[in-house]
Amino acid sequence: MYDNIILEKGLYNICGKTFTEALRELDADENYAGTELEGLDPFERQLKRFDIKVSGADSDRVEKFFSTTQSAILFPEFVRRCIKAGMDRASVLPHIVAATTYTDGADYRGISVTDSDSLLPVATVEAGKEFPKTTVGSAESTVSVAKYGRQIQAVYEVIRKQRLDLFGVILKAVGAQVSENINKAAAAVLMNGVSPTETAANAISYSDLASFWGSMTDRSMTAMLVAPDLMADILALEEMKNCGGDIGSGAVDTPFGVKLVKCAGLDAGTAIGVDSGSALEAVLGTDVVVDSDKLISAQIDCITFSVNIGFSKIYPSAVKVLKLKAE
Repeated sequence: MYDNIILEKGLYNICGKTFTEALRELDADENYAGTELEGLDPFERQLKRFDIKVSGADSDRVEKFFSTTQSAILFPEFVRRCIKAGMDRASVLPHIVAATTYTDGADYRGISVTDSDSLLPVATVEAGKEFPKTTVGSAESTVSVAKYGRQIQAVYEVIRKQRLDLFGVILKAVGAQVSENINKAAAAVLMNGVSPTETAANAISYSDLASFWGSMTDRSMTAMLVAPDLMADILALEEMKNCGGDIGSGAVDTPFGVKLVKCAGLDAGTAIGVDSGSALEAVLGTDVVVDSDKLISAQIDCITFSVNIGFSKIYPSAVKVLKLKAE
């Protein structure tokens, strides 16, 4: 059972496995079906074991993790989860990535897809005639799997008395900052080689949005990444006042079914329209990695984390770019 597991820092160093995945091999979730612990993952069960409360008004202090040598093993995973939660909250990738590929190399060669003709309108194939072709080949250039991360100066003697919920807020905010840089890199790949469409005037109109949506003929535009200034102008349009979505998360539904997603990394007055089912491939070298040794020993002078990721465009026709006309 979970309260008899021996925790050791080697659980962070098993190749190809996260701490939680390694822990799950020692403490399988199915053992708790029908019990009060059902629904908790192995890490959460360990928090319960050592009575560590990480959120809420009665959350413990950072030093609670270091009450025993075994509970200290859990601290790097707490840090990683908070950072990952902040990154996920700020990420636009769920709205634009069609597929995620995992690689252990620094470079990755994706695929290129070209069609011999427009996919629409659909035409029949006459007897004896060649079929229209979609050609799949290797991309001309490789994708660089870049490292994104940050170092947080955090001496243990300073943070040990801080509440875990407050410390978690800080970690999530830093994670969100790194995620914004990743968003910007994804947007740059989408825009590369695309000739922008310019609005008729130097202010956005609802007809501009509708025309932009309609300009994607071979694909179906499902999302638009929008610069913050342009997003504010769009939300002020009369036609958008009753639109749904979650404005707090930076995503709003348009009347014609496209989700507008705020992207701070875009240049002012810019929007990128994508078919999220065919536009972009994310190439992931690592998920969020935290330097665990110092965190376990409490010899903390800084917290370092990173993630390795790159992007490859799949279908060029699945991307359109809109820019406000210059004044």
